[in-house]
Amino acid sequence: MADPRDAVLFVCTGNICRSPTAEGVFRDLAAKRGVLERLRIDSAGTHDYHVGEPPDPRSVEHARRRGYDLTALRARQVRAADFTEFGWILAMDRGHLRLLEAARPRVAIARVELFLDHSKGWKGEDVPDPYYGGVRGFEVVLDQVEEACEGLLDAVLAGASR
Repeated sequence: MADPRDAVLFVCTGNICRSPTAEGVFRDLAAKRGVLERLRIDSAGTHDYHVGEPPDPRSVEHARRRGYDLTALRARQVRAADFTEFGWILAMDRGHLRLLEAARPRVAIARVELFLDHSKGWKGEDVPDPYYGGVRGFEVVLDQVEEACEGLLDAVLAGASR
């Protein structure tokens, strides 16, 4: 198992659109940089709406068009153990950041942060729910996720959690 400081968890509502997209993009980026074996990467939802289900077909299709494969991912819900097993827990929006901070146990080691704070152009912003943006919504999510994953991977590799 990866050192918790090298373990990254992406979180949204049901774990079928934004967070699995971030997981898939981050995995691909880590593989391209040759560090995938060093990392533990996962995603989860704050709610149990879709546990065991694959990502939304629209997320899968838009990601596929950019070369990312999300087909093996399955939704799960955030667990209390995640706060000690992961050094990085990234919320897709401020609402989920508040939920995660409220659920954070005293023994937590995880940094709970807003995902887009690792981007250059969207610090302090939410990754928008793609369901409200139509077809373009899924592309906007991918644009933001790709940029933030670059910054996040740089931070993880630099040992910012240490």
